[in-house]
Amino acid sequence: MLAKIKKYQDRFLKSFNITYRRYLFKQIDFNDKMIAIFGARGVGKTTMLFQYLQDLQSQNKKALYISLDYPFLSGVDLIDLVEKFVDIGGEYILLDEVHRYRDFASYLKTIYDIFDINIIFTSSSATSILNAKSDLSRRATLYNLYGFSFREYLEVKHNRKFNAYSMTEILNRHIDIAKSIDIDTLKEFKEYLQIGYYPFYTQKQSSYLQNLINTINLTIDLDLPSLGLIEQKYTYKLKKLLEVLCESKPFEVNYTKIASMAEISRVKLYDYISYLADAQMIILIDEAIKGLKKINKPSKIYFNNTNLLYAYCQNSEIGTIRETFFANQLSSKYKINISKQGDFIIDEKYIFEIGGKNKGFKQIADLPNSFVASDDIKVGFKNKIPLWLFGFLY
Repeated sequence: MLAKIKKYQDRFLKSFNITYRRYLFKQIDFNDKMIAIFGARGVGKTTMLFQYLQDLQSQNKKALYISLDYPFLSGVDLIDLVEKFVDIGGEYILLDEVHRYRDFASYLKTIYDIFDINIIFTSSSATSILNAKSDLSRRATLYNLYGFSFREYLEVKHNRKFNAYSMTEILNRHIDIAKSIDIDTLKEFKEYLQIGYYPFYTQKQSSYLQNLINTINLTIDLDLPSLGLIEQKYTYKLKKLLEVLCESKPFEVNYTKIASMAEISRVKLYDYISYLADAQMIILIDEAIKGLKKINKPSKIYFNNTNLLYAYCQNSEIGTIRETFFANQLSSKYKINISKQGDFIIDEKYIFEIGGKNKGFKQIADLPNSFVASDDIKVGFKNKIPLWLFGFLY
């Protein structure tokens, strides 16, 4: 069995030629014994594993890549497999799509406790790791891999590096930063909004949106049922829920109305929304309030990224697209809430209005630390900042 797995590994490596390295490479401490990388389908988890496998091989480390959705591994005992690899000097085991293996948490816990081997594994769901077994979540160091930022998209497309900036730098130096970027950012930004978030755009640009719909369907039809989160016969209801979300602007959640439109009970609706958020298909953003009132205040629901909007929703309004981009680029890096006075408040300090090039400060006039993130402008002025520039945050 090890020989067969090694044969598959070598075959994949022979044709693997992706050299661009994602931001997460700099953040992972590869000295940890157990590392978990989770994220939506299509964001590049497998690519990261193969790039790290190449690194290990260049250091003469004995490493083995195993995709747990290989059909021939059905019924194979993972602990026996790892034991055989350790017995021949194995040092690193790289497990892809670990959530496809039944009761994977117990197996990984046992491997961690018994064998002197480093484990890196991927999953399409954080819940599958965090909720499977508390013992496993304590052993594994977790990292979330998101899709391309606008900056990463430009780096891959143009094969060059662009600087990333802190929030403070963008707020204080946005004019100089925008002028320093010597490409047609407005043209590139419009393209990114439609096809730039998932790395597989580089191979499938002509059929990108259809492939993205297929990815959505695989997440709902395959991943969530395999995690035991939803029965196969009810997956169509999750798709129905996404269709309902497409019909509205980002809104304060009326759970009764959504449940009725999606033809599901309110009790199930809470679970389904949680599953879609965990699968990084939607983003939930709360209002900036504290205490017990927070329990009664619903979130706004956004699709996770603008590519999903273009793929799944026929006629998304430009305002929804702009807000979705802003929420996506900042929610992974900063605390973001809905603001009563503007559209968003970041880190309980910076208030933002999102709009087009003519968007003014009327709604946030005279408020301290208030800004307009404006679409369709190459360079801003004063507290009016190009929307695209928030894709350069680190």
